Amino acid sequence: MSTAKTTTTTTTTTISKATTTTTTAPAVTLRRVHLGAGGPLSDVRIENAVVTAVHQAGEAPHADGQSHDLDGRTLLPGLWDSHVHMVQWAVSRRRLDVSGAGSARAAAEAAGEQAATLPPGEAMIGYGFRDGLWPSPPHKNLLDAVVRDRPALLISMDLHSAWLNSAGLALVGRGDHPTGLLREQDCIEAVAAMPAAAPELTDQWVRDACVAAAARGITGIVDFEYADNIADWARRINDAPVPLRVAASIWPPHLEAAISRGLRTGQTLDTPHGLLEVGPFKLFTDGSLNTRTALCHEAYPGTVSGEPGSHGLEELTPQELVTLLRRASSHGIVPAVHAIGDRANEMALDAFEAVRCHGRIEHGQLLAAKDIPRFAELGVTVGVQPTHAVDDRDVADHHWAGRTHRAYAFADLLAAGAVLELGSDAPVAPLDPWLTIASAVTRTGDRRPAWHPEQRIPVADALAGSTRGRRLIRVGDPADLVVTDTDPLTADARTLRDMPVHATMLAGSWTHGPLL
Repeated sequence: MSTAKTTTTTTTTTISKATTTTTTAPAVTLRRVHLGAGGPLSDVRIENAVVTAVHQAGEAPHADGQSHDLDGRTLLPGLWDSHVHMVQWAVSRRRLDVSGAGSARAAAEAAGEQAATLPPGEAMIGYGFRDGLWPSPPHKNLLDAVVRDRPALLISMDLHSAWLNSAGLALVGRGDHPTGLLREQDCIEAVAAMPAAAPELTDQWVRDACVAAAARGITGIVDFEYADNIADWARRINDAPVPLRVAASIWPPHLEAAISRGLRTGQTLDTPHGLLEVGPFKLFTDGSLNTRTALCHEAYPGTVSGEPGSHGLEELTPQELVTLLRRASSHGIVPAVHAIGDRANEMALDAFEAVRCHGRIEHGQLLAAKDIPRFAELGVTVGVQPTHAVDDRDVADHHWAGRTHRAYAFADLLAAGAVLELGSDAPVAPLDPWLTIASAVTRTGDRRPAWHPEQRIPVADALAGSTRGRRLIRVGDPADLVVTDTDPLTADARTLRDMPVHATMLAGSWTHGPLL
């Protein structure tokens, strides 16, 4: 892994106030901050939600407004999580977590203990099970034995499976299902059919999750919740303050309505402080690794090549994919294609090449060597989730044996010129950018050695992948900023993972920290 560091040369520059965006945020000067490893202390001036001047510390002229001495802390561009399912993350923070269960029986026992604490009739809902290495598969009988008096549902960590007891199956209209383990579209429909909190309560949970994200330095997210995200976020942002920018994705059922409204990816919508923008168009080519539905060239262990499902699941045919990419991109809506297996990624890249449009591939977890250079060649961004490489290493070693040298191939993609954007896929992994960054840099989440250390990437590149490519604080930048107690470019692995965030600023106003 490269050990090169990014440094910042501080120069005295200014910007005309006439070119800034109108806002109610007060003018503020951040004094004595570091802008990069080895760089001099600087003073940064912010007016009208824009960085208007950067000086060496002590050289800035007196100016009206607030002034904060940050005592040598590090100032960074605000962090983005490029892949979140926000409602599911907000709700999961209040649900039973069974991610530590090593077997179906252990997960069922945890569900039974939780159910015993609930009011009569309330459904027991949990999340986080990983059955890819369990000795026996989940079955409704295991849940029936411990949760008899109410519906029970456990959602897998990858969000592609749902495990229900008999009462839960009856509630969602699948009472005749033989095992209670529903995958892919059946899973989505079952989760949607379960009792849900009122929208007002869910919105409050989402705001709480946004506040928690701001406390970790997040200033923006790309939300891939399966919903009418533009309408939902417009309601939330107009109803009450939200401390994040949101790029709201569009799903196939809402594509034609977005086209008819003339919406285009990146367009800022009319909400307070312009916090909502039109996101990409999300669609699937395959499933997931843990569910063994990621579409691969080679068959999964224990299956016979050529049998249905032996290579994973093809959610769209190549022609259907091309048609959808062409429809969206011709109207200025950037496609974001979910692709995990190597066959799915090849199919997605082939579709981008056929349509000749830019876009994104979300996940890109297993790649054929020949396809790695194609991302840069075709102008396709890769939205990656480094914590998956840490969490899924054992499942990948089993189900993708002999191929993991080209799984989560972050360093190879960077070397080939690809643009990486980092995210969590929350609730699949926690919405914590420092956990995401540390996973990309270290390739381990425990005391084991790095998994495929050749695919680690430098901290500077992981930061750039978490800031929409912003590597420096420049005059004219939006004042979306984060102040850390430690410089991430020089932090050790543990400090990087647990990075102490002193303060977070969005559009020139503090959203976290003692300066609020």
